[in-house]
Amino acid sequence: MKNQELEKSFKHKLIDTIDYVPGSVVMKAILKKKTGIVAISSFDSGEALLSKTSPFDNLIQIIDGEAEIIINEESNTIKTGHVIIIPAHTRNVVKAHKRFKMISIIIKSGYEDVSI
Repeated sequence: MKNQELEKSFKHKLIDTIDYVPGSVVMKAILKKKTGIVAISSFDSGEALLSKTSPFDNLIQIIDGEAEIIINEESNTIKTGHVIIIPAHTRNVVKAHKRFKMISIIIKSGYEDVSI
């Protein structure tokens, strides 16, 4: 099955765009461009993404449930409605002690100083 973006110019209830699958982590692109990605993921209880490092910051928002996100060996419990930013170039692990859904936003450009 091809991982396609969500339909544009159409409202979506994000929590319903992805299901829990027993014993699995499921990922779906919301937007995917050369400059970054917005994705939604569901994690069944007991599942995890192994330790990794990314060259980009990753904003994680939990939209259902509760996740453990370990950044440079420091554990963080993130619950529904909360956000954490995993800094670029840091080791991280995402674990599900209970099942959860999250939004992940990675922007691959704009790492030069930006004034708002």
